[in-house]
Formats: sequence, C-alpha cells, structure tokens
Amino acid sequence: MELIQLSNVKMQFNEQVALKSISLSVGEGRIFGLLGPSGAGKTTIIKILTGQLVPTEGSSTLFGVDSVQLKRSEFKKIGMVMDNCGLYTRLSCYENLAIFCTIFGVPKTEISHIMELVGLKGEEKKTVSKLSKGMTQRLALARAVIHKPKILFLDEPTSDLDPVTAKKVHDIIRNIQKSGTTVFLTTHNMNEAYKLCSTVAFLNKGEIVEMGSPLEICVKYYTKRKYEATLAGNIEKEFTDSKEDLELLAQKLTKGEVLTLHSAEPSLEDVFLSIVQERSVD
Repeated sequence: MELIQLSNVKMQFNEQVALKSISLSVGEGRIFGLLGPSGAGKTTIIKILTGQLVPTEGSSTLFGVDSVQLKRSEFKKIGMVMDNCGLYTRLSCYENLAIFCTIFGVPKTEISHIMELVGLKGEEKKTVSKLSKGMTQRLALARAVIHKPKILFLDEPTSDLDPVTAKKVHDIIRNIQKSGTTVFLTTHNMNEAYKLCSTVAFLNKGEIVEMGSPLEICVKYYTKRKYEATLAGNIEKEFTDSKEDLELLAQKLTKGEVLTLHSAEPSLEDVFLSIVQERSVD
C-alpha cells in the first residue's frame, strides 16, 4: 500500500517557484529519503504532505486521504521530528513524554519502554535543558513515536550530531521501521541516506532529478569502471577496464602483489554533484 503520495505538485510563493511538478510515492514499511542541499524544498514537501501548506497545483495524500482534509484520526497515526523538536525544556524527560501520552491516549507505562528504545533509560528525571544535543534528538524521537505512528517524518534527523551519536539515531530509526512504521526523512547527508533508505530522491532547485534505491543509482552512473588497488610496497594504483589494465591487474594478482582491491563506483554524493553540474551547464 502506498501510504504517501505526491502527484504533479507545484508550490509557488508569490513569484518564487519552490517546487516544480513533484511526483513520488512511498510504500508501507519503507524508509524513504529526500536528499538535497538546504533550500532545495525538502521541508516544504513535508509541510505539504502533512497539510501545513496547500500546494499551488497537484495533489498530496497520506493514507489515501487528501492532505488538506486530514482529520484527528489520521494525525494520530503520524509522528514528526522537525527543526523545532517540540519539547518543553523546563520539564523533565518523563514529564515531556507524559504530556504526549495524555494527548494520544497512551498509557504512561509506555514511557519506560520508549526511553529504553532510544537509549535514555535512567534519564527520566533529567530536565530537557540539561540534555546534550544528541540526547535531546533521541528524546524528540521518543516523543514522536510513543503512540506507535504509521508514518514518521524526520527533517534532518542527525544534523549537527557527532558520528557516534548519529549512528545511535540511525539504529533507532531502523528499529522503528522494523516495527512497521513508514519513515520519510530529509537529509543533505548522502552517506546517511545510503545506509538507511530503501529509496531516495534527489531534490535540486525544486525538482526531483533522480530517484531509486541508493545501490541502483550508484550502479546506473558507474559508467567509467575503475578499480583501486594497493600493491606490494604500499603502492596505490588505479586500473581501468581497458584490456591492457585488466591484463596487468591479472598479472599482479597471480604474483600475489595485490594487497587490497575494490571497485571505485561513485558514491551518492558523487552522483548528485554530477547531475547538478550537468544541469547547471544545460
């Protein structure tokens, strides 16, 4: 089932066109990544999907319902973590989650479980203002999923986090998805998208310029095949797929002179930059 759909969506603010004919769909239980630089229109798309903005043209649906007609019954199935994390900084972690338990009709006994899920067990009494950036982000995730939403929207979920904390957040997102929640995230971190997402869309200047699984996209643009090797003596050498290079590589392998060898397919970031540069030239 396609839980999230945009069809030919255009968004214009006065004379400025923010989105140009955007179409996409996200199936149940998937992690979908919307990739692009700041100002590309990623947050605008989330706001359209959740009914906060009405598109100039086109349609947007969640659960098969027009986004501008979403009711309380649909909103109860949605979780969100945006730039403003929605936490009360003067209250404790427990008190914050207790408020949302009351709003969504969730037993407060769930708080202990959700705090453990996000790695904050034992921090229930700590005031939010005293949490680190990473702990605050994980508490925001706990707040967003305590009611077990069907769809979770994450806007730049690991922005400004160190690599160790970002990995913890990634693990939490995977666990949430495994429990049956569909995740729609925006990010400008291409490596993060490759690790997490089953499908990604590249958004640039209000247009989707590529979409597919991260691996499919990287393979699609792997046109100039090359192999990077470390040879005896710690010599770094690059081999192309020319007949001469492949014969030389075979000789080195036969003689045991190759210490490491891997294909050098482009990363998601390489592909994105390549597409953007091509379009800027056109």
